[in-house]
Amino acid sequence: MEDEPLISSTSQDTRGAEGIVQDDDLHTAPYSDLEQPPSRSREVPQGDSGAGKDDTTDTSVLLVVAALTLTSFLVMLDMSILPTAIPQITTEFHSLRDIGWFGSAYLLASSIMQPLTGKLYLGFGLKYTFLAFLGAFELGSLLCGVAPSSKFFILARAAAGFGSSGLLNGALNTIAAIAPMHKRPALIGFMMLISQLGMVGGPLIGGFITQYAGWRWCFYINLPIGAVSAIILSALTIPDGFVRTTAKSTTKLSVFLGLDPVGFALFAAFTVTLFMALQWGGSVYEWSNPVILGLLCASVGLFAFFSVWEKFVGENAMFPYSMLRKRVVWASCLTMFLLQGCALVYLYYLPIYFQAVKGASPLASGLYNSPGIGSQMLLAAVSGVLVGKMGYYLPWVLVSGILGLVGSGLISTFRPDTSPVAWIGYQIIAGVGRGCGTTMPMVATQRVLSPEQIPLGMSLVAFCQSFGGSMFLTFAQVIFSHSLVDGLRRFAPTVDIQTLIDAGAAGLRKVVQPQELPGVIEAYNLSFTREFYLAAFAYMAVFFSAWGMGWHSLKK
Repeated sequence: MEDEPLISSTSQDTRGAEGIVQDDDLHTAPYSDLEQPPSRSREVPQGDSGAGKDDTTDTSVLLVVAALTLTSFLVMLDMSILPTAIPQITTEFHSLRDIGWFGSAYLLASSIMQPLTGKLYLGFGLKYTFLAFLGAFELGSLLCGVAPSSKFFILARAAAGFGSSGLLNGALNTIAAIAPMHKRPALIGFMMLISQLGMVGGPLIGGFITQYAGWRWCFYINLPIGAVSAIILSALTIPDGFVRTTAKSTTKLSVFLGLDPVGFALFAAFTVTLFMALQWGGSVYEWSNPVILGLLCASVGLFAFFSVWEKFVGENAMFPYSMLRKRVVWASCLTMFLLQGCALVYLYYLPIYFQAVKGASPLASGLYNSPGIGSQMLLAAVSGVLVGKMGYYLPWVLVSGILGLVGSGLISTFRPDTSPVAWIGYQIIAGVGRGCGTTMPMVATQRVLSPEQIPLGMSLVAFCQSFGGSMFLTFAQVIFSHSLVDGLRRFAPTVDIQTLIDAGAAGLRKVVQPQELPGVIEAYNLSFTREFYLAAFAYMAVFFSAWGMGWHSLKK
């Protein structure tokens, strides 16, 4: 017997016997910036005891949301647990120069796959596609735990990134399928609230595990959590709606061609060549080296070919121009790109400050990093609930840009002797700024898209989230590496730079003489503070990009 959707439309002329969308307006041209998709109220299917019951209190719906929240918690935990362990990883693998790759490999793989995830959900349905992504993420986590070298670890992070690429998109699509528009901000806010407990607990859990069990257990912990989520989802019915309709009306070949494999190959090649140029430039090779120049030229050429191909393919493209032309969509994508980039600068480099500059243990570093993450988590949930009640999302993004700029500017003043009152307060200001804007690009994008466009729209936003994080981590690594070498030459000229780099952030005090230590700490502090000039510039850009999302109310 075929699974029935948990939520069905109350309009009798919009769905057939199998819940298939039949409205003509769902197949028309995309809505303009000022237009909205037709309103469709939703309710639980009529039954003996469920008539009139509110959809968000249905037991099955709550279990689906709980499983999605658990998976989102796992992804957030994985993101926040790694930075606390990075100083120890760099010490074991003698790979301080690879810090950028530890985060970028994961986000690069995720961003390459992101544009395809919406089409995969459209072609193969929600439930089993989501479980496949979750399985890939779990496999990558296992490989991270057994990694024998830095290069293997980077490849394992890429495998986990491929898996994570479809998890957020799948969670958002499922919430869109089971809840009306005015309830989605609250559900998304709830999911972000609980899942971002992983962001808060990640540094503490990672510090404790790294200090007492070893950093590899930071990845083994993903396996039982992911298994629980997979078991719950396997036992539940996931509403497919239009997704299931698309899968029925196409062949396997047409689904494959609809994924735009040529566009995927061109985009993957462009992204890899660009990241290789940015990672190697100035460290492995000089920027004027033919290798770097060749990679940069190749990335420009590949992007040009990719753009032409996407225009030629039309609506089957990875990035359909009809959707990107919507001002709200491209402004939301740009805003998410900047917000996530800033968030990861904070996430990856504050532990470097506490462990390398302050000399804190991994566990203490996680504790010191929690004020900013905790305030971010709280405001992400509060803003999601309030925007559902107040209607307007733009003010929250503007506040995010302003507070983020102020917080980044204050953190860039950190010194080795900065007091706890200062670094706690500054983190809270920045965390509130990050939390205010976290969910708003997703909400704004859903507001202007018709139901069958939402999976692709969410994949675009999620792509910009991953791609923004990977790009900013690459930029940050370039800034950090150059600033560290520059600082060591200025403040500790007698130190063997290569020996210090090989020692890693957690091992610097073991390889320098006592009289050299203050200069080395000063060099690390210089490298850290320069990262937040980048974050401040990005938050300034957020304030301007946010206006493109429009002053619209979700209540209309």
